[in-house]
Amino acid sequence: MASKFDMSDLGKLSYYLGIKVCQDEGIITLNQQRYALKILEESGMKNCNMSHTPMENGLKLAKSIEEEDVDATRYHKNVGCLRYLLHTRPDMSYTVGFLSRYMQSSKVSHEAAMKHCLRYLQGSTITWTRLYSNNTQSSKSDWL
Repeated sequence: MASKFDMSDLGKLSYYLGIKVCQDEGIITLNQQRYALKILEESGMKNCNMSHTPMENGLKLAKSIEEEDVDATRYHKNVGCLRYLLHTRPDMSYTVGFLSRYMQSSKVSHEAAMKHCLRYLQGSTITWTRLYSNNTQSSKSDWL
C-alpha cells in the first residue's frame, strides 16, 4: 500500500480508543484499566464498597410506573461506558445487557442495580487483561 499511497509507519499499536494494546512475539494483550478507573471516578463510585458479583442473584427489575425517575442522562452515560468496557470484560456482559433494557425509562431500582455493577467493577480485578495468543495448539483467547 505504501507504493500507492503516501503513508508513514507509526510503529506497533500501543493505545487505541481507551484500550491499552501490548504486542509481543505471538501474543497480543488488551487492557482497559484506565478506562475502568475513569468510569468509577466519573460516576462517584471510586471509593465505594466492593461487590463480588456483577448483579444480585435472582434480581427482578421491571418498567415500574410507581417508582421515581432518576437522572436519565447519568444512567445512559454509565450504562454506555459499561457497554464499551465489555471489550475486555465479558464477565459483565449479561448484567450490562440487562441494565440496557431500562434505558428508555430509568427508575430508582435500575440505578441501584447499575451501582451494584459498578461496585463489582471496583471489587473485581480492574487490571484484567484479554490475551490473544498465536499458539498453534490453542486458537482460543485466554484471561490473565
